[in-house]
Amino acid sequence: MIGVLRGTVMSRGPDKIVLGVGGVGFEITMTPRDLGRLAEREAEMSLHTHLHVREDALDLYGFVEQVDRDLFRLLLGASGVGPKLAMAMMASLRTDEIRRAVVSEDAAALTVVPGIGSRSAQKLILELRPRIVGVEADVMGSGTRAQIRDALEGLGYAPTELREVVASLPEDLSVEESLRLALKELGKR
Repeated sequence: MIGVLRGTVMSRGPDKIVLGVGGVGFEITMTPRDLGRLAEREAEMSLHTHLHVREDALDLYGFVEQVDRDLFRLLLGASGVGPKLAMAMMASLRTDEIRRAVVSEDAAALTVVPGIGSRSAQKLILELRPRIVGVEADVMGSGTRAQIRDALEGLGYAPTELREVVASLPEDLSVEESLRLALKELGKR
């Protein structure tokens, strides 16, 4: 398995780079967020990678942070999730947002990903929650964010409007205080 590559960026595309390592150019697929975080061309850098092996191809996926690569691998372990869907999830939501949505059983948060409906989101939560909770139970909050999201959706707000507002809420507030703060923030927009 190729876990880390260190080299210089030889070329960039909308979703890929070619990283020059020891005279060999490795084509690596990345999320737009990670592509934006890369240093300028010719700067030496390290990328955490995952080699996905298929019958007809060997594909490399790259991440600036190891935690992102680890989540990508965890997503690939869920049934029905291939590299394209896992990358779409990583491009649509930050790593902590995916974890929080799974742990708090917030299926609506996952439906912002193209290709994931409410049934798919619930299935993903059922498969991934035991793995994430077992590894990182103390990193996530309770189901407060899911309650806030449900309440705001009940008031007519779209999930796409809510994602950023709900993610920015402090963890230590009660449901009522969080809801008040979220409504105040949504009123400014």
